[in-house]
Amino acid sequence: FTGLAAGAAMAGLRPVVEFMYFDFVGVAMDPLVNQMAKIAGMSGGQLQVPVTVRAQTGARTREAAQHSQSLEAWFLHTPGFKVVMPATSYDAKGLLKSAIRDDCPVLYIENRQLYYETESVPDGEWTTPLGVAEVAREGRDITVVAIGYARKLALSAAQALEGTVSVEVIDPRSLAPLDLETILNSVSKTGHLVVVHDAPASCGFGAEIVRRVVAQGFDLLDAEPLVVGSAHVPMPFSPPLEDACLPSAASLTAVIRKIINR
Repeated sequence: FTGLAAGAAMAGLRPVVEFMYFDFVGVAMDPLVNQMAKIAGMSGGQLQVPVTVRAQTGARTREAAQHSQSLEAWFLHTPGFKVVMPATSYDAKGLLKSAIRDDCPVLYIENRQLYYETESVPDGEWTTPLGVAEVAREGRDITVVAIGYARKLALSAAQALEGTVSVEVIDPRSLAPLDLETILNSVSKTGHLVVVHDAPASCGFGAEIVRRVVAQGFDLLDAEPLVVGSAHVPMPFSPPLEDACLPSAASLTAVIRKIINR
C-alpha cells in the first residue's frame, strides 16, 4: 500500500499512509526511500509526491524490542523527506494539516503516549507551519532542545530546577526542515546546550543538532553540548529494564546540573 500511495500522489492525490508501529516501516523502505523521497529530484521537479506517512513511535508501554523503536534518524538521513514530531495536541492537529498540504513527502511521527492525553485546541482554520520551532519555556542558563515526547521530560526537569537553574526548553516540532535559527538564538543567550530524545543517543538526531550548533555557533558555547537519549540496546520487555534504558526527567536534570556546574 505504500507504493500504491506513491503512485496515487504522482497522479494528483494526497494520500495518507499509516503504519500501526514505526517499527514496521522496514517492510516498505523501497517505496519510501527509493520512490517517494527520490521522484521529485529524479524528475527535475516535474513530478511531486505529496504523501503523508503517519508512524506511531515511542516506548514506556512495555511492548518490547519490536514495537518501541524511535527510528526518525533513518529518514532524516534520506534527502527528500520532511519529518515532523508533534508533542502537543495543538501541534498534532496543526502539523498534520500542514503535512497533508505540503507537496513533499512528509513523515509524521506521533508518540503513542500522546494518545492518552487531552488538551484544548482552537476551533476554525489554522495550521502549525513546518520548519518553525517553539520556545516552550523561556530560560537564561541552559537550552534544552526536546524532541517529541521528551518535551514533557524537559519541562518537568525545568520545573524541578526552578530557583537554581533557569532552563529554556525548545520544541523543534519539525526535524526536517530544522529551525536552527531559534536554537542558535537560544544558545547565544544561555551558552549551554542539551538535546534530549527517546531515540538512542548514539547516531541519533541529537548528535546532528549538536554538530550544526558547533559548526555555526561554536563561540556561543561555554561548555560541551550533550545529548540525552536511550541506551544503545534492543528495548527490554521488563518494566524496570525499559525504564532504565530511557531518558527521564531525573536523568535529564542530572545532566543539566553536570553541565552548569562545570
